[in-house]
Amino acid sequence: MEWHTDAELFELIEGELFTAVIGDTLDANGYRHQFLPPRIRGLKNYGVVAGRAMPALEADVFDDREPFGKMLDALDSLESGGSTSRPAERLATRSSVVSMSIAARARGARAAILCGFHRDSRELLENSFPVFSYGAYAQDQQVRGRVIDYRVPIEIEGVAVAPGDIIVADLDGVVVLPADAETRIVYDALRKVRTESEVRRELERGMLAKDAFDEFGVL
Repeated sequence: MEWHTDAELFELIEGELFTAVIGDTLDANGYRHQFLPPRIRGLKNYGVVAGRAMPALEADVFDDREPFGKMLDALDSLESGGSTSRPAERLATRSSVVSMSIAARARGARAAILCGFHRDSRELLENSFPVFSYGAYAQDQQVRGRVIDYRVPIEIEGVAVAPGDIIVADLDGVVVLPADAETRIVYDALRKVRTESEVRRELERGMLAKDAFDEFGVL
C-alpha cells in the first residue's frame, strides 16, 4: 500500500496522476460516465487538485425568506483531513462568493466544484482557493437559489456523485472516482502512467512506436 491516510493518497494523486489517466483507467474498468460537464473549468491553472466529495443539493427559488438555505450549515460541517482519519472534503454546489471560499478553506476544504457560476473572481484569484465552475457571473444567488440538503448523493448531468467519492480536477476537467473502486483505480492509473514514462524514455532512445506498443501495451 503506497498510502495510509487520505492526505497521503491526495499527495500521491496530485504528484503523479491527472484527470486524463484516471479517466482512461475508469473507462478500462467499466466506469464510462465519470467526467463532470466539460464547461466546468478552473478559474486558473491550479495543477491537479484531489479531495473527497461533500455534495450539496440546491434548488431554484424566487424569494429571500431563507437566504442560502442550508449552505452555511454545509460549509460549517466540512471536515479536514490532515493527520486525522477524517477525509478532507470539497463542496460541490452551484454558486460561490469569496467569503464562502474562505470559510470552506478554513474548515479544510481543498476546492469548490460548482455546477453553475462563481463570482468575486478577483478575490478568488488573490486568495488562491481552487474554484471550478461554468465561469464568472456577478448576479447574486442568495434570492435565486437555496441549498436544500448536503452530504447526500447528487447527479450532475448523468454523473453520480456520492459523499466520500474522490474528485480530481485539473486543466482538462473534473472526474469522479467512486470510493468503492478507489484503490484499484489509483493503482491501475499509477501503473499506466509509470509505464508510459518508461515508453517515452524508450522512444527517446530510438525505439519504434509499434515496437514500444507491442512491448508495453501503451503509447
